[in-house]
Amino acid sequence: MSHIAEVMKMAKKVHTVLPAFNIPYIPMMEPVVRALEEKNTFGLITVARLEWVKFESKSQEDIASEYRRVGNPECTSLHLDHIPVIDEDHLRIDYMSDISKALDAGYSSVMIDGSRLNLEENIKAVREVVELAHKTDVPVEAELGAVMGHESDGIPDYDELFESGKGFTDVKEAQRFVKETGVDWLSVAVGSVHGAITASARKQKKVTARLNIEHLQMLDEALQIPLVLHGGSGIALPYLKDSFNHGIAKLNIATDIRQPYEALKDTSIKQAQNAVYETMLEIINRLNLEGSAEKLLRRK
Repeated sequence: MSHIAEVMKMAKKVHTVLPAFNIPYIPMMEPVVRALEEKNTFGLITVARLEWVKFESKSQEDIASEYRRVGNPECTSLHLDHIPVIDEDHLRIDYMSDISKALDAGYSSVMIDGSRLNLEENIKAVREVVELAHKTDVPVEAELGAVMGHESDGIPDYDELFESGKGFTDVKEAQRFVKETGVDWLSVAVGSVHGAITASARKQKKVTARLNIEHLQMLDEALQIPLVLHGGSGIALPYLKDSFNHGIAKLNIATDIRQPYEALKDTSIKQAQNAVYETMLEIINRLNLEGSAEKLLRRK
């Protein structure tokens, strides 16, 4: 079993979480790592395809190069985030090429996102990636259900979305999905939403989301693998902490650290980096994650 797979299983076992920080601008990585080191917190450094297409992270290879410069295996691991089969603009993507490049560049874990496909097509795409990544002992994350927010045409009213349960991960489908794909981690939809990425909306404050903990508990009991929560910025803290007791072992955080950087990057990169660092400290403290690296790496 790979190192990061063991860490994720331990996080699930001890009811803590690995925060995963997206890097849409390469200079953001250094202050993210610095804060994790200072607080002895284990976290993932991640990049999604949209962050080199619509932001300035350049490519998965450029992120890997910067990670080799500033990353620290005692408290960080490099993860490839959303590689969609169909992207937020409804375009088909050469996802196998993107994932193969990441594997060649040394990513420790990868994500294939077939959530815009029907169930059969999603299973087929994920199985293909699992077969490739497992050849080099790299764990795979997939998504089932619809964590909305990245779509260029926006999302419905949040309260209506939550109350209806539209897009929530179906428990029986998830059982079949995990069995037939062999996926290691599953991103589930239980109420969170992604931050907007369109140029006109990316500076807006995210809606305060909540989670259907009862539904999450059913997924956790049925699947028995580490679960992932995307759209971590903006979720009300009591729901977040409760989710760690019901299978959530990885929490994606993007908007919370991206917006402080963007507010200052055109004035001073150094000031923008400091803003990311200070925000990181706040996040680690808020989630009570200081010292998690020692706990996760020492316990067997």
